[in-house]
Amino acid sequence: MSNKQKEVVVIGGGLAGSEAAYYLAKNGIKTTLVEMKPKKFTPAHESENYGELVCSNSLKSNDVYANACGLLKEEMRLLGSMIIEAADETKVPAGAALAVDRDAFSGYITKKLRSCPNLTLQTDEVFEIPEPQKDGDRYVIIATGPLTSDALAQDIREKTGGGLHFYDASAPIVSAESIDYAQAFTGDRYGKGTGDYINCPMTKDEYYAFVDALLQAERADLHAFEKREIFEGCMPVEIMASRGKDTLRFGTLKPVGLFDGDGKRPYAVLQLRKENEAGTAYNLVGFQTNLKFGEQKRVFSMIPALRNAEFLRYGVMHRNTYIQSPDVLNRDFSFKNNRRIFFAGQITGVEGYVESAASGLLAAIRIADEILERPTHVFDDETVCGALQTHISTPNKDFQPMNANFGILAPLPVRIRDKKERYHALAQRALEKIRSEIAKG
Repeated sequence: MSNKQKEVVVIGGGLAGSEAAYYLAKNGIKTTLVEMKPKKFTPAHESENYGELVCSNSLKSNDVYANACGLLKEEMRLLGSMIIEAADETKVPAGAALAVDRDAFSGYITKKLRSCPNLTLQTDEVFEIPEPQKDGDRYVIIATGPLTSDALAQDIREKTGGGLHFYDASAPIVSAESIDYAQAFTGDRYGKGTGDYINCPMTKDEYYAFVDALLQAERADLHAFEKREIFEGCMPVEIMASRGKDTLRFGTLKPVGLFDGDGKRPYAVLQLRKENEAGTAYNLVGFQTNLKFGEQKRVFSMIPALRNAEFLRYGVMHRNTYIQSPDVLNRDFSFKNNRRIFFAGQITGVEGYVESAASGLLAAIRIADEILERPTHVFDDETVCGALQTHISTPNKDFQPMNANFGILAPLPVRIRDKKERYHALAQRALEKIRSEIAKG
């Protein structure tokens, strides 16, 4: 059968699915992207757009040589990522981080998909994994994300031998005009960035009063969820506080690298980050929570700068679902039982916006290599892309979701003690590897 007759069906219009569908269609491959919105929404989705962000508006650090997620973004830029292009085009000031105007971001993605030749957008709910013939003319990518609809989730569970669950939480958003700027100061940690964060300091007494109230606050009911597992990367602030009264002061509320207008370091600091380009809304950084809405307003308003805060969105907590990927997926994200079925996104056990999009891009590149009969692109553990592929495919009875981090990269041949120099060397090596793979054509 001619390669031109082969097609790919991508199920799920989140970051991974949008990334995969666009890459394939852009490379001349007939592609259909199936998304159930707006016919049906998950509890966490509101917008009809593709690529909707349901938690933070930050794609984390943009520093290529000091942060693994920053490096991953640069790897993806080199590989032609539409998602990173969208983020770069819709970014809002956030110091060294790449944060976006969430509406503009999803709008950009939606426009790119709708105008892409070879791409058909279909609105439907999928109830089971399509079974393409192993030697047929169709490939399938399952990129339905951490909130896969019940029927499809059950089918995936049956065909992959079971699923795992953990909880994910998002932080509240407040109105910019309701912040008491007399009780706050602007600035980035260690003076990095352009003063994009609003810092809300607390004295020692204010901090411990806040923690006491946080620990006593009423939480939302979670009885509808199947399993109470919380991923460390999205830990609710009240859970962190329960680990010790100083936990927040050495974590989310750490004052290190921040100094107020008098040059003094506060006892504890909450940072606020822009949610949109206009700067009318701010996100409470690191304040993922499962407190009841009324309790969020009561407790978080104890922070002096937020005493009169208007909450535009309260934090919510929802269940994420991921499969036991090492048991059922190959390194290229293909299903061991049928190599024409691929999985991508957080359902595979990569954790984070950028990591999810990367998995969609990698699955799409692998399929395009095969359909277009071009040299196979292989990303090894010297790249963040390759290290994430290794993570989801290496046998591990205690398999957990993984963010991009330098710890998963292959070590350098020569030990470098200085962390800054070591990270720079790892990043340099990774980008050279990516460029080498791109040169294959």
